[in-house]
Amino acid sequence: MDICTAALRSGIERDYPDRVYELDNVAKEMAYYGDLTNALLESQGKRYDESLDLGDRSNALNYLRAIPTRNRFGIRQYDRLPGKSALREFVADIAAPFLGMIGLTMPLIASVSKDAAEYLSGNSDFAEKLRERVRNKLCAIIDRGDNIFLISHGMGCIVAFDVLWELSHDPRWSERYGESKVGTWLTLGSPLGDNHIRKYLLGSSRKSANQFPTNIISWHNVSAEDDYVCHDNTLADDFKKMMHHRLVSTVKDYHVYNLALRYGKSNPHSSVGYYIHPRVAKIVTDWLSSDRVSEMPIYTL
Repeated sequence: MDICTAALRSGIERDYPDRVYELDNVAKEMAYYGDLTNALLESQGKRYDESLDLGDRSNALNYLRAIPTRNRFGIRQYDRLPGKSALREFVADIAAPFLGMIGLTMPLIASVSKDAAEYLSGNSDFAEKLRERVRNKLCAIIDRGDNIFLISHGMGCIVAFDVLWELSHDPRWSERYGESKVGTWLTLGSPLGDNHIRKYLLGSSRKSANQFPTNIISWHNVSAEDDYVCHDNTLADDFKKMMHHRLVSTVKDYHVYNLALRYGKSNPHSSVGYYIHPRVAKIVTDWLSSDRVSEMPIYTL
């Protein structure tokens, strides 16, 4: 949370220094479920070195902070990164449709993200526990009547979508929260563009407008070059029915270059690289400028 917040602040300080004060006065909260994913991965033989991980993320942030201007976040700088490769995104583009046709999508997902596979198709209560963490946090903020700017990254976009759908349609929550709105939802490196992943979303078996959340006003999606998690990097085409049914005001896609490093090599899925990017800084400051935001606190997840 501290590193991501610092990255977001650094991007705004770089491009809109007069807006940093407003960001600093925004209340920020996180729906945390890292302990649950860590326990799952460790049970499957994965190992996590917290101090090394946080140190590497801090080093990535310091590297990105040293980039002086927004126009230095383009393809020329990206092509110079060590270890840059489009191979994983290329494999995802080629393999995902074929494996989906023969029913092997989930083994592919499990090979790169065991926690995502467990969330989407596991037999445990892992998915419900993750949704509960996000749902409880989001409902508490809604209950306070605050204006909400929701940020999700990677697999968190799937969890957030499902929670937003629950609040819209699940009778356990829709009666109380069905009319509540998230002012802006910002998805970073989202896998929601993948046709086969969408088959596992809550509401995917419903018809017409009931497939989708009804509580988003504006949806901005930022996808980085070579980020294999969002190998299908546009969402406006996949969720155009939400516009047709007037369930959302706008769904906008943005293509960027993520300059973050992970252990010395290019990491286009890095949350730090997304948060500090000029496009994200522009989306956030535009929202900070809106009239409604000036009236009340903003909460990000």
